[in-house]
Amino acid sequence: MKPKRRAIDWPAVAAAFAQRIPHEKLHPGAMLAARADFLRARRKTKIRTPRWALAFSGGADSLALLLAFWAEGPGRWGRDFVVLHFNHRLRGRASEADEKFCAKVCAALGVKFVAGRWRDARKGASEAAARAARFEFFGRELRRRKIRLLWFGHQQDDIAETMLMRLARGSGARGLAAPRPAQAMPGGVWHLRPLLSLKKAEIVAALRAAGATWREDATNARGLFLRNRVRRSVVPAWTKAAARDALAGAARSRELLDEDDAALEAWLDEIAPLSARGALDLHRLAGRPRAIVRRALHRWLLRQPQAGELSRQAFEALLAAVERGAPTRHSLGREGFGVICDGVLSFERIGKRPVKLHRRAN
Repeated sequence: MKPKRRAIDWPAVAAAFAQRIPHEKLHPGAMLAARADFLRARRKTKIRTPRWALAFSGGADSLALLLAFWAEGPGRWGRDFVVLHFNHRLRGRASEADEKFCAKVCAALGVKFVAGRWRDARKGASEAAARAARFEFFGRELRRRKIRLLWFGHQQDDIAETMLMRLARGSGARGLAAPRPAQAMPGGVWHLRPLLSLKKAEIVAALRAAGATWREDATNARGLFLRNRVRRSVVPAWTKAAARDALAGAARSRELLDEDDAALEAWLDEIAPLSARGALDLHRLAGRPRAIVRRALHRWLLRQPQAGELSRQAFEALLAAVERGAPTRHSLGREGFGVICDGVLSFERIGKRPVKLHRRAN
């Protein structure tokens, strides 16, 4: 008969973990954003502990986030937060065990736990579909509870993995600057990632020293998804070949790319090429660097809900037309066209009387 496993004292584990990963080791960008929201909420509502949410899968990273957050709470912002777990239902009993583990840890720490389940889960579902379902659950809970901040356990290894994945598909500065420590999302929500300053190995070592256990997703070892293949094969070979702290280097590059992205966005704001009605004034973009024109076109497309999703080739063709500024009409899916006329790019819905293309007289 096997001896019963000794129950884990999770409050003690959290305290021990916080000693090894103190506040000073957490990413300052995330912590400053959290502090600002805390002060805003206290001024606005007179409540000392604003409600925030933490994403908790049961893995090492999200467990580290929960333990650090719980230990930080009393002295900084209290413990009035909710833990969100999404059961993808893709691994049978293992998925159910993940949910039970997360519920047990939260009960031991005395924090509110909310689990969601993917009702439409199907075998062989893509990583993108699973992620979309997870974030749909997160968004629904945040809206229902009027929560502004959602915390994630992404760490420094995730930066390198994301960067390598996005390099493979040709991302620019904005895509390569992910994941961000503090990221503004639609609807006034912010995603915070305070562990981006820590490596996975550092987190795991601190968890083990504190006496924690966590859940391991067996599918991570199979290489079913691109991220898993990059994690298992590419990153180890890359860091070995670099013969230096490549993870820290990737994190530094991410910070610099984020700064460049913010500068370009600020420059575009000053140029202000979009009108209140959503037209793009090409005269304001004349002579500007292509990076600015590209961003302006991206913004314009986001303002056109009827426009279909363009392929890379179609976007580049439209970008070239915008740079030329010559009168033209480009298909933007089933709903309409992008029309350049008199130095202005506008959206023309199918069925409306077509704009007569002509050149502005000099």
